[in-house]
Amino acid sequence: MTPIAIPDQPDAIVIGTPELPDIQARESWHSQYGSRFARNVTLATLTPFLPDPDKASGAAIVVAPGGGFRTLSMDNEGWDVARALADQGIAAFVLKYRLNQTPADMAAFKRSMQEMFSNTGRRPPRPEPAQMKVQLAPQIEDSRAAFALIRSRAAEWNIDPDRIGMIGFSAGAMLTMATELVGEDADPAFIANIYGPLSAVEVPANAPPLFVALAADDPFFANSKFGLIENWHAAKKPVEFHFYEQGGHGFGMYPKETTSTGWFSAFVSWLTMHGMLDKNRN
Repeated sequence: MTPIAIPDQPDAIVIGTPELPDIQARESWHSQYGSRFARNVTLATLTPFLPDPDKASGAAIVVAPGGGFRTLSMDNEGWDVARALADQGIAAFVLKYRLNQTPADMAAFKRSMQEMFSNTGRRPPRPEPAQMKVQLAPQIEDSRAAFALIRSRAAEWNIDPDRIGMIGFSAGAMLTMATELVGEDADPAFIANIYGPLSAVEVPANAPPLFVALAADDPFFANSKFGLIENWHAAKKPVEFHFYEQGGHGFGMYPKETTSTGWFSAFVSWLTMHGMLDKNRN
């Protein structure tokens, strides 16, 4: 982890949720694994990546990076994803959501991350749906505000309000599931859980299509049962599950010599199959 200056984010929109209370450390950034990470985010923003008007399909998606609710992988699971989606004609919006506070000092931050994974047996936190409203309250508030903002400017951004979905990675996948399960008015048209937990849930009556990608050698989530997939299927709701032999955790948009790199094209094909990229639906 190498500390870096906070990058310019000229297109970032403050979404209007309050600043976290009792702030001990202000937002800072570091580089790791070839990606830039934000931490101690206390004020949420949404950064639009709009497609070329000639390519625009009318579909939109909120992108939630991961990082254990302590950091955000802004390149690999945020901006790089959004650029690739925009190139496919999808308006993408990277959500820089508020995070749990971590020590301002980098060495202390490293120790806190090691301690978190050690104490959980290398298992990141995975709240049950009943706990989500409390444990993820600021993050759910941010995702709801993101959907509200996009809908309020849908005409300006050439977006169909009925085709706004959400994709999340790791902790961002937890937030994506929480947004669907307890996010009330967010009401995503489709959701994608990329290497997040697959714990069993009670499937909502109006559950949207669900796309899931996970590597079999993921040290966090590959060794548990696939209750989420089974529940969605049993409820007769659309679900597609890609279980890649290799890829580890956090593969995102990194170029790897594993089939996990195919998740993005599979996701776009899935959206196409569901008619989400059909320009004639506007």
